[in-house]
Amino acid sequence: MMVRKTRTMRREAIPAVGTIVRALPGWRVLSALLLGSAVLSGCQSIFDQAYTPNVSPSDSPQIVDEVQKNDPRAQMGAREHPRIVASYGGEYRDAKTERLVARIAGALTAVSENPNQSFRITILNSPAINAFALPGGYLYVTRGLLALANDASEVAAVLSHEMGHVTANHGIERQRREEAEVIASRVVAEVLSSDLAGKQALARGKLRLAAFSRQQELQADVIGVRMLGEAGYDPYAAARFLDSMAAYARYSAVDPDNDQSLDFLSSHPNSAQRVDLARRHARNFGQEGTVGDKGRDYYIAGIDGLLYGDSPQEGYVRGQTFMHGSLGIRFDVPPDFRIDNKVEAVLATGPGETAIRFDGVAAGDNDNLSNYLTSGWVAGLQPETVREIQVNGMPAATARASAERWDFDVTVIRVDNQIFRFLTAVPKGSPALQTTADTLRTTFRRMTPQEIASLKPLRVRIVTATKDDTVASLSARMMGTDRKLDLFKLINALPVAATISPGQKFKIISE
Repeated sequence: MMVRKTRTMRREAIPAVGTIVRALPGWRVLSALLLGSAVLSGCQSIFDQAYTPNVSPSDSPQIVDEVQKNDPRAQMGAREHPRIVASYGGEYRDAKTERLVARIAGALTAVSENPNQSFRITILNSPAINAFALPGGYLYVTRGLLALANDASEVAAVLSHEMGHVTANHGIERQRREEAEVIASRVVAEVLSSDLAGKQALARGKLRLAAFSRQQELQADVIGVRMLGEAGYDPYAAARFLDSMAAYARYSAVDPDNDQSLDFLSSHPNSAQRVDLARRHARNFGQEGTVGDKGRDYYIAGIDGLLYGDSPQEGYVRGQTFMHGSLGIRFDVPPDFRIDNKVEAVLATGPGETAIRFDGVAAGDNDNLSNYLTSGWVAGLQPETVREIQVNGMPAATARASAERWDFDVTVIRVDNQIFRFLTAVPKGSPALQTTADTLRTTFRRMTPQEIASLKPLRVRIVTATKDDTVASLSARMMGTDRKLDLFKLINALPVAATISPGQKFKIISE
């Protein structure tokens, strides 16, 4: 059985205030430098063999309910599967989407290097763009990745790469080298995650996903491109989708030069060399544009109606506003901030290394909010700064805290049987602390019944262009998103000077 988890507002203990700073822009710069320094060397030999595609995409999806029970690799995957599903917001259950992914995986399974290997595919209910594998044949793909892809061959490229890790036993090899950890195939980058101790605790709770070695990644690339070609898919899809993911990462980054917000690329550096190697290997099947099926028509039909962005259980981000209909609350962040609705908290990052964390806990017996603030869950709290206030008619309390080179504002607000908590972090002495915290406090309020009723999730919708349509007119139909024109071009992989022809089908984001 697949493990499902419907998540409500977070109820776990919040990390100490002094731990909020580790994933601010300086930390991202370091990550970017490390990831960008991987040099793909010694790889020419992987192009020595040529392959002839001889298998067409399957019309009979091969998706399994159980992997081999006597295989220690399967036991490892089964042990970690529930934590993976929970940490990515549960499974995404939609029959049409599941059939689509099963069809793609089935075509790849038919040409797997290990015909005895079965695979279990799980679609994760996360807007993150990621896919990964666990030993034993557990494969995962997020609905965020499905929304970005434009055809079946691009999803097949990602899944075949992950299947390559499984068939090559990369997870087992890595476990032998790092006995203290269970290894899958990704580093999940956590914005504002915690300090070192907090990160270790987070890793134990949700499985730290670490990148494979450079050689293992290259080997999985080779296997993946071969599988693409032999399954009858466009073998150039791997390079094409890497480009799309890199473009999306630049679009969504607060700091485009340093941000590593895209989960998939956090552990798969998208260097120009790697994309070039993928294209060169694909040439073994023929020239680009002349070989393989992209599977576009049935793919876009399969994702029509796919949930996009935040799920209703998680609340919604609309520009500078976070709204949660079930909890009946909303608040705004200042201009130039970006909100990330993460698993462990709602996070926001802004100019000048300013950061915000928001979560909620059950109030329990905490009737006195001043006492709650000083009860020990905030490291570095300055007791003399504690004061009780009202936030739009709701009881609240605020305080200041300090740690290393950072100043913090802590605000707690009681709403019925919940306590909601804001932590704002700035470099010491920054005037942004007061203005940012004031914005949060003045805009936090209960939602009206009309506002709650009007909240609807965003979805991927497929539209057909008419003779009067242009890129501008189609992008104007997008809802609930910023920079509509840029996002429309990204999710449709359109070049800068793209033109529209009648009858073409495009993705838009709408309710």
